[in-house]
Amino acid sequence: MSYLDNILFLIILGLGFGYFALNVKKIARNIKLGQKVNRTDNSSERWKNMTMIALGQSKMVKRPIAGFLHIIVYVGFIIINLELLEIVIDGLFGTHRVFSFMGGFYDVLIASFEILAVLVLVSVIAFWSRRNVIKLKRFVSSDLKNWPKSDANYILYFEIVLMSLFLIMNSADLWLQEMNVHHYNQAGSFPISQFISPLFNGLSEGVVVVIERTAWWLHICGILVFLNYLYFSKHLHILLAFPNTYFADLNAKGKFDNLESVTNEVKLMMDPSVDPFAAPANPETVPAKFGASDVLDLNWVQLLNAYTCTECGRCASSCPANLTGKKLSPRKIMMDTRDRLEEVGKNIDLNKGVFVPDNKSLLNDYITTEELWSCTSCNACVEECPVNISPLSIIMDMRRYLVMEQSAAPMPINAMMANIENNGAPWQYNQMDRLNWKEEN
Repeated sequence: MSYLDNILFLIILGLGFGYFALNVKKIARNIKLGQKVNRTDNSSERWKNMTMIALGQSKMVKRPIAGFLHIIVYVGFIIINLELLEIVIDGLFGTHRVFSFMGGFYDVLIASFEILAVLVLVSVIAFWSRRNVIKLKRFVSSDLKNWPKSDANYILYFEIVLMSLFLIMNSADLWLQEMNVHHYNQAGSFPISQFISPLFNGLSEGVVVVIERTAWWLHICGILVFLNYLYFSKHLHILLAFPNTYFADLNAKGKFDNLESVTNEVKLMMDPSVDPFAAPANPETVPAKFGASDVLDLNWVQLLNAYTCTECGRCASSCPANLTGKKLSPRKIMMDTRDRLEEVGKNIDLNKGVFVPDNKSLLNDYITTEELWSCTSCNACVEECPVNISPLSIIMDMRRYLVMEQSAAPMPINAMMANIENNGAPWQYNQMDRLNWKEEN
């Protein structure tokens, strides 16, 4: 590799990681647009969640087939990309398999890389078949169409190409090693490539060098392209699953937060010694808006959830409202939140760091009231999510806005609340007549 190649490699590497850093900065900026919420308590439990769920994939294996295949791809992605470090060093300094000094351990590494590459190829083909041949219901739902549907396939094609280039690169390298060509020193063990390298017999050394170099360059460039594609893809969860599981809500499922201002108001109403017309003791506890109508009203963990969504559809396939034909899809709730957040982020970029109202909002423009009121708040979506996302928290915040800001609850709910206010119970009976049903029976 000439110095020109080294310089070109450095430029490509700089551009790849530089653009990735800009995207990370943009994601962090967008997430920080959310409201403050404290998720620093009980750090030991949070580390445990992250280790078990994000790293250990404990919730993935609840569905054994998909879980097993995903673990293969996940482990393969992490371990095979350890080779990226060697490729970077070789590219910068013109060396050949710089870690080969490890001897037998290096042989084991390369051999495991190759075996994993084949397993990843098999798993990816299985994933592709589940989406495009078998057509599992959660992959052909109406909420997964256009870009989200294409994006899932693009990722699978990406992985097939990257693993194929890895094996072609290794097989050509092995052939050149056996022919004692140039600086291709004997290094590594190739249990898979040894069956591919005979295909190069009959070709000249120069042609095989071109094949090896081409596969090498395409492999590293492909990894950099894949890295930057993550920002536009559902596979952003590869990076965000770790912070998302760490900052997940540790409260028992079904426990909702109470607004401090409302709690204080109720306490004042129940205290006969308090002047009902007095100003609040702490005006800062009264929020500017009750609930959420747009992404800027959600907290930053909910926005992190939106970016972390894997679009796997496990939430939708376990949602009783969705299963009975209602319009609600928890997956769509997360996808809509992410799309709206991206729209707000672009608005800020275009207006020099300031959000200019665009007469649009998450409520109505993306998520309808029909979807929100279809939710049974059963927490099935939260339980099923493999990375601890909570679509329910967004749904409940938007419902809170409809009820407390717009008085726009469905008629049965309004009737129930009116009965509680007037009769002290959800039913339309006077308190004096509440036990009359006993006598009728």
